Amino acid sequence: MPPAEPAAVGGADLHVHSTVSDGTVEPADLLAEAAAVGLEAIALTDHDSTAGWAHAAGAVAATGVALIPGIELTTREAYTSVHLLGYLLDPHDPGLLAETARIRESRLTRAEEIVRRIARDYDLDWDDVLAQTAEGATVGRPHIADALVARGHVPTRSDAFAGILHPRTGYVQPHYAPDPLTGIRLIRAAGGVPVLAHPGTRGADRVLPDERMARLVDAGLFGLEIDHPENRPDALPRLRRLAERFGLAITGSSDYHGAGKPNRLGERRTSEDVVRRILAEGTGSKPIRP
Repeated sequence: MPPAEPAAVGGADLHVHSTVSDGTVEPADLLAEAAAVGLEAIALTDHDSTAGWAHAAGAVAATGVALIPGIELTTREAYTSVHLLGYLLDPHDPGLLAETARIRESRLTRAEEIVRRIARDYDLDWDDVLAQTAEGATVGRPHIADALVARGHVPTRSDAFAGILHPRTGYVQPHYAPDPLTGIRLIRAAGGVPVLAHPGTRGADRVLPDERMARLVDAGLFGLEIDHPENRPDALPRLRRLAERFGLAITGSSDYHGAGKPNRLGERRTSEDVVRRILAEGTGSKPIRP
């Protein structure tokens, strides 16, 4: 007898961050917020960490919102950051654990150096940044941005990224990240389902070329996060053509960070059919249902 088809989880926002990375909402509280906006499921996709899964899972029964375990894995193509969403992967996979630990350590070292550089010109120190960071979270540029806001140097986190933390200022340096091919292989080896996150934020001219996309598909890429509030409109037709050419799924997500970004939870959602396909392919972990 063939295996039963997995039950669908509809009304899903598949890209959500908590205080474990650079969001401002605790993992469990995200489920309550999701219920308030009518979502049936969210994917918790903190940067390079699965540490929030257990906390979020504890709120599933009370809120009636299903949890799809996920991660946003940092990779780099030449000098460009490329993020991969991985769903239903094994959080204990040795390869994934080793790589995410290396990325987080590099993020921390990079953050310390950025603060040292900024401190030459602005009143800011490492304790200011730690005061904006939840216990156990990996310190990154968003926490530095929040410290700059707290110090009164900029009005908002977005202003910090547009100004002091913009690469052109010279304060920011890159951190270690694997290339996207390695990232996709890591997610697949851990039983996960990889999706290229917000691939159109830099416009049509910066979308990965066809030949590079073909290599990512051959490595196991499942889909493109096309319905994302920060993808530029001029990039969308090209992204849809790529999805059609390579048979890639199209996902929709808010990339919610709480007060850290203007994105609203549930403003973009993934179709029930695509969620069903993700649930069918992921083997490293299971969704937590009410």
